[in-house]
Amino acid sequence: MTNKTNANIGFEKHLWDAACVLWGNIPAAEYRQVIIGLIFLRYVSSAFDKRYQELVAEGDGFEDDRDAYTMENVFFVPKEARWDTIAKAAHTPEIGSIIDNAMRAIEAENKTLKDVLPKNYASPDLDKQVLGDVVDIFTNRIDMSDKKQSEDLLGRTYEYCIAKFAEKEGKSGGEFYTPSSIVKTLVSILKPFDNCRVYDCCCGSGGMFVQSAKFIRAHSGNRGSISIYGQEANADTWKMAKMNMAIRGIDADLGPYQADTFTNDLHPTLKADFILANPPFNYSPWNQEKLLDDVRWKYGTPPAGNANYAWIQHMIHHLAPNGKIGLVLANGALSSQSCGEGEIRQKIIEDDLIEGIISLPPKLFYSVQIPVTLWFISQNKKQKGKTVFIDARKMGHMVDRKHRDFSEEDIQKLADTFEAFQNGTLEDEKGFCSVATIQDIAKQDYVLTPGRYVGIEEQEDDGEPFDEKMTRLTSELSDMFERSHELEDEIRKKLGAIGYEI
Repeated sequence: MTNKTNANIGFEKHLWDAACVLWGNIPAAEYRQVIIGLIFLRYVSSAFDKRYQELVAEGDGFEDDRDAYTMENVFFVPKEARWDTIAKAAHTPEIGSIIDNAMRAIEAENKTLKDVLPKNYASPDLDKQVLGDVVDIFTNRIDMSDKKQSEDLLGRTYEYCIAKFAEKEGKSGGEFYTPSSIVKTLVSILKPFDNCRVYDCCCGSGGMFVQSAKFIRAHSGNRGSISIYGQEANADTWKMAKMNMAIRGIDADLGPYQADTFTNDLHPTLKADFILANPPFNYSPWNQEKLLDDVRWKYGTPPAGNANYAWIQHMIHHLAPNGKIGLVLANGALSSQSCGEGEIRQKIIEDDLIEGIISLPPKLFYSVQIPVTLWFISQNKKQKGKTVFIDARKMGHMVDRKHRDFSEEDIQKLADTFEAFQNGTLEDEKGFCSVATIQDIAKQDYVLTPGRYVGIEEQEDDGEPFDEKMTRLTSELSDMFERSHELEDEIRKKLGAIGYEI
């Protein structure tokens, strides 16, 4: 597979080889810690080694100076945690203890990672021969030296392998990692700026923060000039996000521990400039019965059976006066009328908060095929009383049979379309984009499905008169029917010749 795409890591096959070596030797729940820990060590060590060689070549004697690494946003790796130390010990009885000690050394080097890194490699339940074989795969087949800082490798590799395990076990994989092309689209449209507060209430592996920091840096800003806040309920995923931030030198407040956003909001007073999120699709149950009178439900209490409108209202509650939201939701939230969701959506629309809706094509996620939509919600819209609808279901390209990806051009087209709307210069394009007023949306019973507004793309006239075209097409169809009968007779004869009559 090519590695020049958002949809593939570039070394999935080798990661799966490592996973298959572990398969059957440890429980799946422990696998995630084992494999992610090795990915983390391999990644930070590769980045460190690349910088180390540069410093040696410069000849100024700074190759052991921590500041020479941190100033370039490279994680300083102590000698006992470097991959060559681990690789040399791959097939020794002490390999588990050596990896655990490497994790402790890194935690001592970076206090924000205290008690975050996995240290279960010396466990007697983990066969050391098997562990050594996995280390060999990471040493000989997986090259991370050219991986960009913008890539959420921890999230991508974990999502890929969890999806493969789910496929192998016949179960449906969950999602916590948002594909890079979706995150880039959200960030390119929202355009976070210097000295802003960015929040993700279900941050997963932290990919939203990675892309936000990258965007700001690419537009002449300093990645350290944004304040990042996040929360994650899953303990392993929260630790992964902490690792993700540490290796990029991003200072993020992800709370002192993992916690459920609804029942234990770790940032209760936060008012964010930008909120980016990919909440669990159609999440249930979400403890609604404990939160019936919660201050966040400004537009109505969300139903117990689906948290979509709980997520939306939680985010609106945390918006600054000029704040903006970009989130991913399952398509059902666009039109659902059940259990008061339609009334909540109507009130949000009437409050002039919905700035844009983008329908996405299928197969953008590794493990989830459910159709999804991007929502953009703003406290202070430039185009008052209007919403832009974009149907992007035909955009993107198939990377392989199961994965679709947006190109940089696709992402830029969506961002440019949104910007033209904000500037008041966007013209409706049948089948792709349309601007609707609140009154237009009311006529559609406050349903936000883009297809209702953009219509069907006009077909280009090929110049062939209708009667002539129908004569030609019916003649071609007649020929196909005749050929079909010939094939049917031929199949009957061949089956009859071997004793099977139809």
